[in-house]
Amino acid sequence: MKKCLIAIDYQVDFVTGTLGFEKAKSLDGIIAEKIDNCRKGGGEIIFTFDTHYGNYLYTLEGRHLPIAHCTEGTEGHRLYGKTASRLRPGDKYFFKSSFGSAELFDYLRSKKFESIELCGVVTDICVISNAVLAKTAQPETEIIVDSRAVASNDDCKNQAALDVMSSLQIMVI
Repeated sequence: MKKCLIAIDYQVDFVTGTLGFEKAKSLDGIIAEKIDNCRKGGGEIIFTFDTHYGNYLYTLEGRHLPIAHCTEGTEGHRLYGKTASRLRPGDKYFFKSSFGSAELFDYLRSKKFESIELCGVVTDICVISNAVLAKTAQPETEIIVDSRAVASNDDCKNQAALDVMSSLQIMVI
């Protein structure tokens, strides 16, 4: 069995774009290094892309967060920095219009990994949502979140999300 690393929504709009925040910038080297190490160990890399369209402001999420972001085809939708340069043709990626990815869940249910690690942004929204989906898809697989490799624009919510994941038997390191 091999390991799996999932990079959650490490996109321009979450780092330097419309929803960007300073702590997100500091993750780039850490995430890129995790990708490199996972590849060297023969692991699988998965990327998720928060993906919205021109109607975003009319969606439920858009009414609650009325800031257009990660619109398909825009610069803000692209992966950010060093992490972007790590995307390879054989890597899996999932475009998702909600916090969690149903397609990622289905994919994880069809595979068996030694461990699944998540990194990226935003800890208290998309990281926690997909970590719970991974735990549900593979309840006997160690699900890991490295607290150095995730961030939120709110330190209290970041810590609360890490605490909740820990209580769900997701290994927070």
